[in-house]
Amino acid sequence: MNPKVLIAGIGNVFLGDDGFGVETVRALSAHPLPHGVEVVDFGVRGVHLAYQLLDGYDTLVLVDATARGGAPGTLYLIEAEARPGPVEGPDDGPGEGPVLDGHHMSPDTVLALLDALCAGTGATPPRRTLVLGCEPACVEEGIGLSAPVAAAVPEAVRMALDLLDPPAPDEAGAPRRELRSTP
Repeated sequence: MNPKVLIAGIGNVFLGDDGFGVETVRALSAHPLPHGVEVVDFGVRGVHLAYQLLDGYDTLVLVDATARGGAPGTLYLIEAEARPGPVEGPDDGPGEGPVLDGHHMSPDTVLALLDALCAGTGATPPRRTLVLGCEPACVEEGIGLSAPVAAAVPEAVRMALDLLDPPAPDEAGAPRRELRSTP
């Protein structure tokens, strides 16, 4: 049986390159995908994403604009670290969950909400969470991706497909292709 995988495009298409995740999953959805893989455009609906994850997924891939200081259009594949339990933020009191704002749900906030929902429902969070991110050039008001981020979308689709169908190893046992950051 294939593990259940959710590839979630997140971001705000009205903030330029913040729409990277939405555009990437749109392009990815045109490709045939293995059984058990769902590709969903969540946009800014982080609460909806957290509730969908209660359906039980082995792997979550968040596709989003990710500012890490690289050149615009640089792609990152980041393995999210396991979360030991409910996360407290600076505005949280002891024993309280994160402060939720439906208009500003970062991936960290979504995952913290998921932890709280799993604790309350007995559901299991994804075993593995990856972020397929792209360095933005501009996240100011405006529709459409900048040239370097738009150019990174096809490579991001390839990276996502490689995650779903890893390349066969060569004679020495090394993968023939590698997931990598792009310039």
